[in-house]
Amino acid sequence: MEKRIAILGVIVSDRDASAEVNRLLHEYGEHIVGRMGIPRAGCSVITVVLECTSDTLNALSGKLGRLKSVQVKSMTAK
Repeated sequence: MEKRIAILGVIVSDRDASAEVNRLLHEYGEHIVGRMGIPRAGCSVITVVLECTSDTLNALSGKLGRLKSVQVKSMTAK
């Protein structure tokens, strides 16, 4: 399967979920090209740039999306 550049947007509305979000991002670290986190009162925003297959992107976004207080959206390059 072909690797593509992808962007993953993550909004964490409860800091208690941050540890699990970071654990999952670490688990997929070999695919991460860059990461930017913006802490805010009430919610945090994380942008992750990956180079991976669609299956890997879907697996990570699915695991993150199942976490309470976490919203995820992804976009891939054509």
